[in-house]
Amino acid sequence: MPEPSDLHHVVVVGAGFGGLHCVNSLAGAPVRITVVDRRNHHLFQPLLYQVATTSLATSEIAWPIRHVFARRKDVEVLLAAVNGVDAAARKVLFEDGGSVAYDTLVLATGARHAYFGHDEWEPYAPGLKTLEDATTIRRRMLLAFERAERETDPDRLAALLTFVIIGAGPTGVELAGTIAELAHENIVEDFRHIDTRKARIVLIEAGPRILPGFTEDLSAYATKALEKLGVEVKLGAPVSECSAEGVVFGGVTLPARTILWAAGVQASRAAQWLGAAADRVGRLLVEPDLSVPGHPQIFAIGDTVSITGPDGHPVPGIAPAAKQEGTYVASVIKARLAEKPAPAPFHYKHVGSLATIGKRAAIADFGWLKVRGSLAWWLWGFIHIYFLIGFRNRLGVALSWLWAYLLGHRSARLITQGKQWAGEEKT
Repeated sequence: MPEPSDLHHVVVVGAGFGGLHCVNSLAGAPVRITVVDRRNHHLFQPLLYQVATTSLATSEIAWPIRHVFARRKDVEVLLAAVNGVDAAARKVLFEDGGSVAYDTLVLATGARHAYFGHDEWEPYAPGLKTLEDATTIRRRMLLAFERAERETDPDRLAALLTFVIIGAGPTGVELAGTIAELAHENIVEDFRHIDTRKARIVLIEAGPRILPGFTEDLSAYATKALEKLGVEVKLGAPVSECSAEGVVFGGVTLPARTILWAAGVQASRAAQWLGAAADRVGRLLVEPDLSVPGHPQIFAIGDTVSITGPDGHPVPGIAPAAKQEGTYVASVIKARLAEKPAPAPFHYKHVGSLATIGKRAAIADFGWLKVRGSLAWWLWGFIHIYFLIGFRNRLGVALSWLWAYLLGHRSARLITQGKQWAGEEKT
C-alpha cells in the first residue's frame, strides 16, 4: 500500500452539500482528501430561515465538519479562509498567508446575497446564507417587538411593527409566512402594551408573481395562502431604496425598521481566482464534466458553477443539484485514477421543488405530480428531516416542529448579543 503522502491529493474547498457529497463519494478511492472551509460547520441551508424566525436552534441544523469526518482517516479538515488559487503551482492560498497543495481541486465555495449594484443596502437589509445571518435577523426581529412594547409615538410604533421581505423566491415566501405566524399567532399573549396581530408583513417582488420557479397555479395558491396568513404581497414593484427608515418600491415609501433581503445571489470569487469566464453573477462557466476550461484538474460545483440542464435552462442553485454535482465529480476523479473512460457528461436530474408557507401549507412540484396544502407541508417536513445528519438532529427538529404545530410555541426566541445594526438605537 502506498504511504498516505504518496496518494493523490484531492482538496475540496467548501463543506456545503456539494463538497460533502463529493468527499463521501470518494470513500474507498486511493486518495487523501483535505476539506477547507472558513467555518467549522456544515449547514443545512434549507432550514436556515427557521433559525432566523425562532423555530429552530442553530445546533439543530449545523454540524461540526470534523465530527462529520471523524471516522474517515483519509480526510483532514482545515479551518481557513481561501483568497486565491495558484493554478500553475497547484496551490490553494489562504488569507493568513498559508496554503495547501493539491493534485485535484474541487471548488464548492457557494454564494452570497447580491444587491444588484446597491451594496450600501446590506446594513439595512441583511440576507440569509449563514448562521450569523440567521441570528442577526432573529435579533432584529425580536428587538423590533421589544422596542414596540415601549414606543409611544404612533408613527415609530407602526415602523417597528412593519416587516419587509424583498424577493419572493422560496426563501422570501418562507420568511414571510413564518414571520406572519409568529406575529399574528405565536406571541400575541407575550406582550401587554402592543397587539402583535397588528404587525404588517410585506413581501415585495419585482416580477409579476411569487415563486417564479413553480407553475402559475402553484404560485397563485401560494399567494392566496400568504394572504390568508396576513401577508401583504406587492408584485411588479422593484425596490429603489433601502435605509434605516424603510424602503421605497414602485414609487411608494414604506417606513419599516426590519427589512430582509431575499432577492438575489452572487457567486464566490472563484472565477476571479482563476481568471476564468463567468456569468453575470460570477458563477464559473465549466466544461460538461464540471472542470474549469483550461484547468482539467480543477472542478467547480454547486452555487459556484453555471451549467445548462437537459431542459436548456441553467441548473438551479439548490441542494439536490449540488449533491448530484459532487457525486459526479467524485466519479470523474475515480475514473481518472483507475485510467478508465471518463463518465458521460454531467446530466442533472430534477427531483422536484418544494416551498412551505407557514406551518400548515406548502407546495410541491415533482413534474409528474403537484401537491399543495397540508399534505404538501407534511411531505416537505418528512423530506427535510430525512436529509438531516444524525438521529439526534432528526429527532430534535421533529419534536420542535411538533411542539410548534400543536401548541404554537417556538423554542428559540432568544435575543443574543451582536453588533448594533445601521440606524439602530442602543437600549
